[in-house]
Amino acid sequence: MRELAIVNALLVDPASGRQQRGALLLRGGVIADVVWGEAPATGEGVKRLDAGGLVVAPGLVDLRAYLGEPGAEFRETLGTGSQAAAAGGVTTIVCRPDTDPPIDDPAIIDFIKRRARDKAIVNVLPAAALTKGIAGKEITEFGLLLEAGAVAFTDGAKAVKNPQVMRRAMIYARDFDALLINHVEDPDLRGDGVMNEGEFASRKGLPGIPVEAETMMLERDIRLARATGARYHAAMISCAESVELVRRAKAEGVRITCGVSINNLTLNENDVGDYRTFCKVSPPLRHEDERLAMVEALAEGVIDVIVSDHDPQDVETKRQPFSEAANGALGIETMLSASLRLLHAGQIELPALLAALSSRPAELLGLRCGKLAVGAPADLILLDPDAPYVVDKRKLKSRAKNSPFDEARLQGIVQATLVAGAVVYEAEPV
Repeated sequence: MRELAIVNALLVDPASGRQQRGALLLRGGVIADVVWGEAPATGEGVKRLDAGGLVVAPGLVDLRAYLGEPGAEFRETLGTGSQAAAAGGVTTIVCRPDTDPPIDDPAIIDFIKRRARDKAIVNVLPAAALTKGIAGKEITEFGLLLEAGAVAFTDGAKAVKNPQVMRRAMIYARDFDALLINHVEDPDLRGDGVMNEGEFASRKGLPGIPVEAETMMLERDIRLARATGARYHAAMISCAESVELVRRAKAEGVRITCGVSINNLTLNENDVGDYRTFCKVSPPLRHEDERLAMVEALAEGVIDVIVSDHDPQDVETKRQPFSEAANGALGIETMLSASLRLLHAGQIELPALLAALSSRPAELLGLRCGKLAVGAPADLILLDPDAPYVVDKRKLKSRAKNSPFDEARLQGIVQATLVAGAVVYEAEPV
């Protein structure tokens, strides 16, 4: 494979926090050299790519995305989902297992891997179901699923309600040092709620979801993780009380990490507006005070990762009264530019933001990507963080179009995405 030198770049390495002009030399699908400063990383016969002063950083790693296959190809496919990912700078996707059939068997993991190899233009890693059939009753065969290629265990958008099942799963996972991910929302406390409980929901005449639906399950899982010593990841938290629970658990040495959805990080309950079903998500959009608590926790490092919570829905499931519409929103293509709102608002530095989007999730999964280092995979993005654009759902690569950021003014355009040193996406010229 021919060598490629990316020169005249603003290198941002989220793993080390370093940000400086420099150049990269790519060879054989990996980073062969990182040159900080103005010195070129080129020699005879090396192809040059002039970054024109753009940010060059590791590609994003998304821990939570629904990609439709198998069983829901009308919502998304590995092909369309990977194209949307590449356009958003995501080079590695962890796909949710709550498909039809669920990813609870090594044969289905093999199917996902083969389909991804043939159809996807970015890396697709399967998360396996935590319980058989995602029924919440009997844990899956973690050892066999890990051997087949599973990178984590979760029941996707369903919480593991039974504490005995979760305890057994943690004990079993501990022996493999496997990562368990739970959607922290008690279904009984959620009840028939459809948005954040509070004054806004009352004014809209909609049943609310209390924050206790999240915090009580999170506290239960923290106690179980403390008792078992398992690696536990709260998929998405959305309120200040959850932040405090995680902060205390980390201080006590519990092996816990947590994520936040790009929706809860950049939107609040007011964005529901006149019953906009594209903003009906789980966890629900919270009060602005809760959103600001998420931003502060991210900057502090209490929140480890940002996820797209990419959940494409068929138009018929969203074209319903708000209470009857399905949860879910597109997120993978707009996750980076939406998160850059925090950078432009002065709430977080670029290396720290990219760490939550790339190096930290890669670290949780034991991947070599997410950093600018010799030997790391050449999964990279060329980013213009200041370029403005207006989101047009008709131009999104995803098969579905239910984006909560439709018609939003964002800043930050991925000009090119590379996977294993090969360009898989280039932005259209303006």
